[in-house]
Amino acid sequence: MPRLLRDTLISFRDLLATAGPLLLLTLALLVGAYLVLKPQPPKHVVLATGSDQSSYAELGARYAAELKRNGIRVTLLPTLGSLENLRDLRDPKQRVDFGFVKGGSSAAARVADEEHGGVPLVSLGSLFYEPLWIFYRAPEPLADLGALRGLRVNLGARGSGTPGLMRKLLEANGIDRDSLRATYLDLTPAVVALLGGETDLVAFTSAPEAAMVQMLLQTPGVRLLEFPQAEAYARRFPFLSAVVLPRGVADLAHDVPPHDVPLIATTTSLLARADTHPALVQLFVQAAARIHGGAGWIVPAGRFPSPQSTEFPLAPEAERYYRSGPPLLQRYLPFWLANLIDRMWVALFSIVAVLIPLSRVVPPVYRFRIRSRIFRWYRQLRQIEDRLGRAEAPPAQLLGELDRLEAKARGIAVPLSHTDELYELRSHIALVRARLQQNS
Repeated sequence: MPRLLRDTLISFRDLLATAGPLLLLTLALLVGAYLVLKPQPPKHVVLATGSDQSSYAELGARYAAELKRNGIRVTLLPTLGSLENLRDLRDPKQRVDFGFVKGGSSAAARVADEEHGGVPLVSLGSLFYEPLWIFYRAPEPLADLGALRGLRVNLGARGSGTPGLMRKLLEANGIDRDSLRATYLDLTPAVVALLGGETDLVAFTSAPEAAMVQMLLQTPGVRLLEFPQAEAYARRFPFLSAVVLPRGVADLAHDVPPHDVPLIATTTSLLARADTHPALVQLFVQAAARIHGGAGWIVPAGRFPSPQSTEFPLAPEAERYYRSGPPLLQRYLPFWLANLIDRMWVALFSIVAVLIPLSRVVPPVYRFRIRSRIFRWYRQLRQIEDRLGRAEAPPAQLLGELDRLEAKARGIAVPLSHTDELYELRSHIALVRARLQQNS
């Protein structure tokens, strides 16, 4: 082996032996911090959506595609709608992590808490408006909700949230549900019944861009109930907003609708369990910004997602996003690496603060380790010199011992930075040899 390579390996071996305990301590602290903080999120989550072909189901598929880009698999859980999503989220026996919930559901959540308790929830922000669509078939337009008495009305599927909303609105208008011939069909069967003349009116909430809304807006003979008192409804019910469906937005060529239509709308929010991993919350909020950030039929670009109009506490990670945008590192690094640094930096800083004082011990220990390899032979050299001074042995015998000592000194391997001390040992051996030769 070349001498330069041998000296380099010796230096590395000694340095590793000296710094090894510190490296092991560092590794142990890093592993412990990783296990405690759990910086990497689960790779699989469950998102409660809605019934098949609903706007919630379509949105769920878009969220799944967005999260897949970061290696997260999203399982979509079909439900009846908002209220069932809320129940599943709060049920500790259900493994549901996220869900779409429309405004006005917090009252049901409070009742459920009082009766059975439940998992605490947080909001990731409001996503979009869901107007209340009331489509009907009649020879003349209906003036308001008071005209529903005696009609065959489908109030929406149980568990969807629409029946509860309609109940509040009917009570506010002094209408007893017993005065209606109510049914509770899912959306698709209800629309089929409306078009077939089996029911007079269908009520449901949905995003304006939903395919069912667009179809009904352009179906001859089907009318949309307007809400000229939309502002009053918004003042009476905090979870409602007054919105306007612009003229011609559904079909510019055929001018559908033929005029601006005042409507009332709930605000749909994305909820999560309070113990959901913060990195998942961050990813879902970022996905919401990409999905809902554009202009819609009834909102300008940039209106959603929003921290406003939420009935549940805003998740800390969502609040961080609305305040300062995506984490700085995620703009330049892969998600897994940026998230690891972002979640671990406090622990890393603490570990460094502890290890810096300890690391100052390494250079002195390293020097002592190398020098002890040389200095331990000085004891034997001094013994030879003392025995010469006391004449305890003949010089010839002492010269033999000195030869053996010098042979061992020639075999000492030290890093290049400490060869001066090795040469000092050899020069001192030469001095003692000279004295012995003078006395022989």
